[in-house]
Amino acid sequence: MDKPAPPLLTPAPPMIKNLYDWTLSLAARKSAEVWLAVVAFVESSFFLVPADIIYFPMALAAPRRAYRYALVATLASTLGGIAGYLLGLYAYEHLAAPVLEFYGRLDDFENLRRCAGRETTMVLLLTSGLTHLPPIKIVTILSGVVEVGILFFVLACILARGARFFALAYALRRWGEPIRHVIERYPWRIAGIATAIVLVVYLALKSQIADASLLAC
Repeated sequence: MDKPAPPLLTPAPPMIKNLYDWTLSLAARKSAEVWLAVVAFVESSFFLVPADIIYFPMALAAPRRAYRYALVATLASTLGGIAGYLLGLYAYEHLAAPVLEFYGRLDDFENLRRCAGRETTMVLLLTSGLTHLPPIKIVTILSGVVEVGILFFVLACILARGARFFALAYALRRWGEPIRHVIERYPWRIAGIATAIVLVVYLALKSQIADASLLAC
């Protein structure tokens, strides 16, 4: 008797599933919105973990509040971006550089700083806000270092980060339960697909820009 074919997608290990369940449970806490704001703020200035990690399960657990959470994440992320901008503008050597060195990103930042001018950084503000390429904290600090106009900086943060979070909010309001079931069963596969999509967008943007150094720095 033939054995049944193995499933194309395998469920996540128990440890990953438990971590997902714990993160999802944060949405039921009274402090959930505060933690979302904190993570969104620090992500844009000096923290590695993206706000999506906490926003996604919160919006999945309470789809009716998805737009509210998107607004909180957008405003906090913008304020955090301003903090990163000020770090780059006034305290790069004393504060921003040590933080980047701690995360092992200082060399990458210096390479980007050498080949990315003000106009390049303005474009990177949009790509990082939408796709995390490069990481948003890198670009906010860089914006202060190269002195991007503060008005453009704030508007770019609001538009790019807002577009990202509100697009997620729309999707989760419309298809929340089906998305939740799929993610709970196959989180690693979903992460891989999302990464592939981001890379495709990144390469498409790169191919459309005349100066290849814009995204290749």
